Amino acid sequence: MAEENEVKLFGKWSYDDLEVSDIALIDYIGITGKQATYLPHTQGRYQKKRFRKALAPIVERVACSLMRKGRNSGKKMMAVRIIQHTLDIIHLSTDENPLQILVDAIINSGPREDSTRVGSAGVVRRQAVDCSPFRRVNQAIYLLTTGAREASFRNIKTISECLSDEIINAARGSSNSYAIKKKDEIERVAKANR
Repeated sequence: MAEENEVKLFGKWSYDDLEVSDIALIDYIGITGKQATYLPHTQGRYQKKRFRKALAPIVERVACSLMRKGRNSGKKMMAVRIIQHTLDIIHLSTDENPLQILVDAIINSGPREDSTRVGSAGVVRRQAVDCSPFRRVNQAIYLLTTGAREASFRNIKTISECLSDEIINAARGSSNSYAIKKKDEIERVAKANR
């Protein structure tokens, strides 16, 4: 009976054996309890209050982040379809649970240190600061989807193929991934500004 009630994303991918290897990000990567959904389309009002989007399912947040650049805004069904194909491609090329690979990619692509602008009397200098876990997740999602969008623009490859490549590379920590490159660059700049 328990198996019948198990929630699987798109009816395929199980949330049961997922693990978040980074303790700091456990609260901000939604894959447990209420955040385990059949579709990344819950119609929740996650922008009404600060930090409420931390409660959104992580796959839905990636879907929302795909609806960028004016011509795609509001087309969530299209974004959900892209995510569905992406997860299929990831499963075919790695033979693992694609949700676990997505979680690993998000953990790997969020910069841990950033630099902010500290200005006094017209002199602006950069000061290195640590990133909060929430910002790390937000940045990671943004970098992954931006990398996929840039890769598929004016290209024969579909956005699903580009996004799956990006996620697989980021999960491995490979520097072929746009997100990993950007993260390394941000951390390098921050280190120089300590």
